[in-house]
Formats: sequence, C-alpha cells, structure tokens
Amino acid sequence: MAASTASFSATFSSLSFHPHLPSCLSSLHPSFAPKHPQKPISLRFKFTSINANSSDINTTFFDTTDPEEIYTFSPPERPEDFVPPPSFDEGPFESEDEIAKAYEELYGAAYSGETFLGNDVYAMNSKIKKTTGFGSKAKKEKVRDGFEERVVQVRRVTKVVKGGKQLHFRAVVVVGDKQGNVGVGVGKAKEVIGAVQKSAVNARRNIITVPMTKYKTFPHRSEADYGAARVMLRPASPGTGVIAGGAVRIVLELAGVENALGKQLGSNNALNNARATVVAVQKMRQFSEVAEERGIPMEELWK
Repeated sequence: MAASTASFSATFSSLSFHPHLPSCLSSLHPSFAPKHPQKPISLRFKFTSINANSSDINTTFFDTTDPEEIYTFSPPERPEDFVPPPSFDEGPFESEDEIAKAYEELYGAAYSGETFLGNDVYAMNSKIKKTTGFGSKAKKEKVRDGFEERVVQVRRVTKVVKGGKQLHFRAVVVVGDKQGNVGVGVGKAKEVIGAVQKSAVNARRNIITVPMTKYKTFPHRSEADYGAARVMLRPASPGTGVIAGGAVRIVLELAGVENALGKQLGSNNALNNARATVVAVQKMRQFSEVAEERGIPMEELWK
C-alpha cells in the first residue's frame, strides 16, 4: 500500500502546467503574442496512507443468549380506566320472532309452513312437483302486470354464415291492457317460446297511449305509413265494432278500441302494418289538447 502511494505521488510531482497560447493566434497579429514570458506552474500532491484496525469497529454479539431457553410472555399492565368488552352470551337476547326472521332471510321460507317475511312456505317442500330450474318442463309464468299478449306472427328465418345456415324464429307480439295502452314488439330466438318472450318484453318497452272518446273510438281520422305498409284509420259510431283485418285489428282490440274502421293500403307485412298502426295512432290528438293549444274553449271547435 505504501509503495503504491509513493509511486502515485511521484507521478503527480513531475507534472507541470504550461499556460501558453496556440502558435496560430500569435502568428495572426502581434497583439495576441504574450508581453511577458510566463513561467511553468508545477503541481505537487501529497498523499497520506490510512491504515484501518479491526479494533475500531464495534460489533455486538448475543453471547449471553441461549437459543434453546423458553421465555414466558408477560403482557403490559392494563390501564386503570380499562373496561372489558361484554361476553357474547350477555346482554339483551333476541326474541324467537327475530331469530326466525334472521333464519328465513338466510335460508329461505320456514320448513314449518309459517313465514315472517311473506315468502312462499312451500318453496322447500319436496313433495310439491318441481316447476322451475333445471329439469323442469313447466312453462314460465307470464308477467301479471295487467297487459294481455297476443302473437301476430311467427316466422322461421335463417342467417347464412361461414359454416352454413343458422335457423331462428322471429315472433311479432302485441301487448295491451284494453285501457288505451298498447305496444308492438319483435324478438328472435332459436326456439318459438324464447322468441315470443323476447318480443313481449320488447313490446312492453314501447307502450303508447291511444286517444279515445267516451264512445271508445278515435277522435278523428288518421293515416300513416311504415316502410311499404300504409294504414288508414277512421272513427265509427257506437255499435259498429272494429272493422279491420290482420295486425291492425289486433292492435286496435288490445288498445281497447270498440268502434273503428281500419284498412291496409300498402304491403301485407304484419310487422310493418302493426307499426304503421302505432304511428297513425300517435298522430291523433284529443279535442281538449287542440283547444288548449289554440287558447279557446272546446265548445268553439265546432263553430
């Protein structure tokens, strides 16, 4: 170590610094030439060797600790204001009704045939025939919302794909409550039942209100078209009935219209005629709405 330090200092002691300008600058103009000769600057370095001793490092070892000794944990003392928590079997107990409600909420209706939450008490009776879930052949119950469903058309449609043709069924369904609300829907599925259910859901999403007079007829005439289908609707006197055919008749009957005249003037497509009927109904307005817009009494509409 000492020999290397001496050789390193000897190397740097022989270094010298000569600050002089390049010869190219002095040759350009005499002003660049140095006025006074400069002496070389010598650099000298001194290095002191440092020797580290092992006694300078403090190392602590657990020499007095026995790894095989068994120690006993002593927890800290409790504070003076410490209050222990109550035990699980102490305090106010729940009533039998509250326990029964909790069990029924977790596991369903009670086996004893008594319910506290209004559930079906026979839901877990094994003697009753299985009507829902996997393996049940019963039909799905219809939604009881006051709307009546009627299937207008079921067609088999195919879709050409890379591997061949995919067969589906398309259903057109009209729903109505016979109180002035009606809707037309269409759905497609691999089975007829699935297509009818989808179309019924779609029809419930497109419910409209049909304006009618006290004689269950239209307030005025209306015509509309949808695609290539064109439908004409006319009011009728009491006792006339619904004189129409195809999808127009189904839409008017489920809407609650009892006296009306309807005619299909264009295409015979059932879906387009049903939707054209809906468009024609949406164009109608009540007499009270027109009188309110004009700002006149309803009696002056016929003057």
